[in-house]
Amino acid sequence: MTIVATTQDRKQLRRLAERIRSRRTTKLFLKQAVDRKLILDAIEVARWAPNHHVTEPWHFYVLGSQKIAECVELTRIVVTEIKDAKMGNFKADSAAAIPGWLVVTCSKSDDELTQREDYASCACAIQNLMLYLSEAGVATKWTTGPVTRDNRFYALLDADPDEVMVVGIIWYGYPKITPEQSRMDVSKIITETD
Repeated sequence: MTIVATTQDRKQLRRLAERIRSRRTTKLFLKQAVDRKLILDAIEVARWAPNHHVTEPWHFYVLGSQKIAECVELTRIVVTEIKDAKMGNFKADSAAAIPGWLVVTCSKSDDELTQREDYASCACAIQNLMLYLSEAGVATKWTTGPVTRDNRFYALLDADPDEVMVVGIIWYGYPKITPEQSRMDVSKIITETD
């Protein structure tokens, strides 16, 4: 039996599709704070991501101004160690301009399959979070720069790198500009079978 979508259903689906297509990684933000309740609401929605065996492997760190300043300085140090002082200063200055920071971690598992499934669940949770914020006019950037793999970053979060892995930092704020982007034709990524 085929179920036919109503006009209202199609409208809602088109709106959802447009929200998904219009969400963009943003690098330039206004110096305007985002309401903390909106961020907490986004986290509440994020945790409803698909999650095999309901392990709920994610943890969200909502960073305050002092912790952000410490992360910015650590970014300067880490990038300087990897590249040079000029690049370290550039990356730190760029990071300092970001008004909001969330860090998402994933519980580690000794079981390789569970680890893959849990990481995928965390990625889905982050997508939920970013779509929710996008609907509220808040832009995001999911970053996985070298600071996220440095044990000093874990120490700043008071997180144990033997127990969790950083999935990423989610920078957020109101966008100065929203970048344009395109994708290849959908026919290039579909294979239909009998």
